[in-house]
Amino acid sequence: MSIEQKRAARRHTLGLLFAAGVFAAAAPSAANAQAKQEVRIGYQKYGTLTLLKGRGTLEQRLAAKNVSVKWTEFPAGPVLLEGLNVGSIDFGTVGEAPPIFAQAAGANLVYIGNEPPSPSSEAIVVPKDSKIRSLSDLKGKKVALNKGSNVHYLLVKALEKSGLAYKDIEAIYLPPADARAAFERGSVDAWVIWDPFLAAAEKQLGARVLADGKGLVSNHQFYLASRSYAEKNPEIVRIVLDEIAKVDEWGAKNQKEVAVILAAQTGLSVDVVALAASRYAYGVKPINAAVIEQQQKVADAFSNLKLIPKAIVVKEAL
Repeated sequence: MSIEQKRAARRHTLGLLFAAGVFAAAAPSAANAQAKQEVRIGYQKYGTLTLLKGRGTLEQRLAAKNVSVKWTEFPAGPVLLEGLNVGSIDFGTVGEAPPIFAQAAGANLVYIGNEPPSPSSEAIVVPKDSKIRSLSDLKGKKVALNKGSNVHYLLVKALEKSGLAYKDIEAIYLPPADARAAFERGSVDAWVIWDPFLAAAEKQLGARVLADGKGLVSNHQFYLASRSYAEKNPEIVRIVLDEIAKVDEWGAKNQKEVAVILAAQTGLSVDVVALAASRYAYGVKPINAAVIEQQQKVADAFSNLKLIPKAIVVKEAL
């Protein structure tokens, strides 16, 4: 064999060894054959999921199943469900209206559970020196709200109660941060918002509550998952709900500790989150026929107002 042939053979052998080494490094070992799973949870600055994240008990429970938890914060329910629909999260929590808008838009989601009604956790507020004293005074006024969020239905029902039509006000659709800025500078006359943003507006801005949800709406907190994830991972979904139930039970009995944890998770002061937490409703339950019937009424109201593109049957998302 010539010198050149020997060199070529050596290069060939080294190439094979290098390729084998790269393959070995990239290929999973037998120990990693069962790849670690991940459940991706979307949450907002309110409710039991934020508390669950702060306590860290879900991570401990799922570690035994070789499942990690990835938390993603969203400013409001509609964008959270957009994330669920496009596959960036698997599970999340929202209020009454977002699932209606999402289902009408074709999102393949399923209701997993709900918290009890919490009507005082959302309200229509006005500046403390506003001349607006009743719901009927909203006629012709600019009202800020997050389109498709839980407070959207509150506004619909509040106007209905006062004898006003939805077209009688000028709805200004803004996410919470932008709505607060508009509210502070006087660009809008009223703001429809939920806790803890509601509590922050009361504590920090002196905002006056014109009407909350009592006697108007239920304001359930819903847990939803993508249908494909729920069908493929029923045990993980069951564990998540079980841990939510446990943190609900703990939170109902430990309000001071709840405020401390939520303050750390949201960046809001303890007094603000304590006010918000005092209005929470604890006690997750499976979805039942009565709750779905209420949701259907929400869906029908939005459909009648042409706020969603088509009428929907809520129970199809079970």
